[in-house]
Amino acid sequence: MLKVTLPDGSIKEVEKDSLAISVAKELSPSLAKKAIVAKIDGVLVDLKTPIVADCKLEFITPENKEESFEVINHSCAHLLAQAMKRLYPNCKFGVGPAIEEGFYYDFGVDEPVTIEDLPKIEAEMKKIVKENISINHYTLTKDEAKKKFASDKYKCELIDAVKGSDIVGIYEQADYSDVCRGPHVISTGVLKNFKLLNVAGAYWRGDAKNDVMTRIYGTCWNTKEELDEFLVILEERKARDHRRLGKELGIFMFDELVGRGLPMWLPNGFIVRRKLQDYIMDKEYELGYKHVMTPAIGNVELYKTSGHWAHYKDDMFPKMDVDEESYVLRPMNCPHHMVMYRSQLHSYRELPLRIAEIAADFRFEASGALTGIERTRAFYQNDSHIFCTPAQIGDVFKEVAKLILDVYKDFGFKNYKFRLSLRDPNDVEKYFGNDELWERSERELREVLNQLGVDYYEAIGEAAFYGPKLDVQVRSAIGHDVTLSTIQLDYQLPERFELEYIDEKGQKARPVVIHRAILGSMDRFVAFLLEETKGIFPVWLAPVQVKLIPVNLEYHKEFTDNLFARFKKAKIRAEVDYRDEKLGYKIREAQMKKIPYQLVIGDNEVKNGTITYRKYGHQEQVTVTIDEFINMIIEHNNNLN
Repeated sequence: MLKVTLPDGSIKEVEKDSLAISVAKELSPSLAKKAIVAKIDGVLVDLKTPIVADCKLEFITPENKEESFEVINHSCAHLLAQAMKRLYPNCKFGVGPAIEEGFYYDFGVDEPVTIEDLPKIEAEMKKIVKENISINHYTLTKDEAKKKFASDKYKCELIDAVKGSDIVGIYEQADYSDVCRGPHVISTGVLKNFKLLNVAGAYWRGDAKNDVMTRIYGTCWNTKEELDEFLVILEERKARDHRRLGKELGIFMFDELVGRGLPMWLPNGFIVRRKLQDYIMDKEYELGYKHVMTPAIGNVELYKTSGHWAHYKDDMFPKMDVDEESYVLRPMNCPHHMVMYRSQLHSYRELPLRIAEIAADFRFEASGALTGIERTRAFYQNDSHIFCTPAQIGDVFKEVAKLILDVYKDFGFKNYKFRLSLRDPNDVEKYFGNDELWERSERELREVLNQLGVDYYEAIGEAAFYGPKLDVQVRSAIGHDVTLSTIQLDYQLPERFELEYIDEKGQKARPVVIHRAILGSMDRFVAFLLEETKGIFPVWLAPVQVKLIPVNLEYHKEFTDNLFARFKKAKIRAEVDYRDEKLGYKIREAQMKKIPYQLVIGDNEVKNGTITYRKYGHQEQVTVTIDEFINMIIEHNNNLN
């Protein structure tokens, strides 16, 4: 008999080769019914796995949300693949992993599969669920597996890619087999609560040189209630999608003739960008930052000096050879700022020296990774590089962290965490710089975060090789974690560019560089704001703050024109709707454009010299004097609300 230790510490004796599911049934029929998979000595396994030695045994149920979710979604990917095999007999099979909110499977099909085909595929999947097909696991040698999957080049390639063993795992459910490590649920009947979500194209194994596969996305949950709740969240996300809102509100556009991933900012979007730029530059100016402007192109030698050419050139646009020199569109701004610092000798009295720029950068993102203005090939960064002495690291770090907190307070961000990325103390050889500097800076960063009382966690081994860093992970309204701000210590670039300053003893010394982004990519920040606010910008940031709607163009135009002129003089962003449309239509359209204030100009307004406004999202109408209204908007602008 073998001894099995259960999670509560109790020990149960079982016969050798007893299946995990048999043990679950002996413990409790309800446990066996709920169990998704088992865990033997900390490793997830199928419920049909035999117990061959003394071990620790645990059963994963829906209460173990993360682990059970991953297993049922990976299993559901196989369910989808079985349905595709039945509906598209000539289909070839790529990979079908579980992902954060569901699963996908990549297929090679002879005919197009569109989103309109998903209900048909779902129906076939439901049939397979009702059949409650047993899911079985066995192993083959690589040669045996390649013979089994000889007609599927993708599976044969995956078999060849298996390293360190000649044995591959096979999962089989009736007429469908797949190469897989598992684990999976015990039968297809477990997978009742699923939904197919989307169809997209994807390069085989993520390589643009390979075939384009048909990728079908889906999600599977333990209960119908959980699935329904998630589908509601997806609908909310659609309403908040920055790509949709950007089009509806006239913020930005793309055009294939201009190029993929190259956003063009429309008048409304430019206003938002300009207000954000003024906002952050004003804050930086108050803190002593020196704003500069550098070219969006650089000599390849610049990036060889910085080290980016060796490690980053595949993410850059191809180099351009001109006049016996090679140039490249810059992917980041730090090399330019290093050269700017190096152009003159600095005293310790000048440090910390804060160089800041709203800079255009370019990265050749894969076409499949482009996502509206969230991920583009051309973007602008709210970037800064602070040159300081090693003794100033803690104070500078605290100053930047406080600026981040100040900005987040202005925008009302509350759901965020700081991630402090530190070096791995067991593998210090791969990090640049000396132990003393690393240990002191990491200690100071912790102390600053503790003093500020912020919510943070440490990521050991996640530091860049050239210094520890702090990222701020903001949880968006649609449930995504977005990195908005970052502070990065850098001990290497000062060495590569041979940066110096004269210290208190009159000796030349090496400064430390702190890379710092507050709004980060301005483009991504606008995307985040659109989704966070659902396009309802605060009044100070709204591209159009006031919409003037005259009831009668003949009788009310002069008063409206004079009012518009007063608003313009007061720097209030207003528009007048002079179109020959019905009043109700004009009001509804202003609401759809999410304009903060709509002013309807009629006989009473002209007669009394007053304003009657309705605020977005409210039904009541309020009448005030012109001066009162102007002062109200000015207060919005001054108080950032």
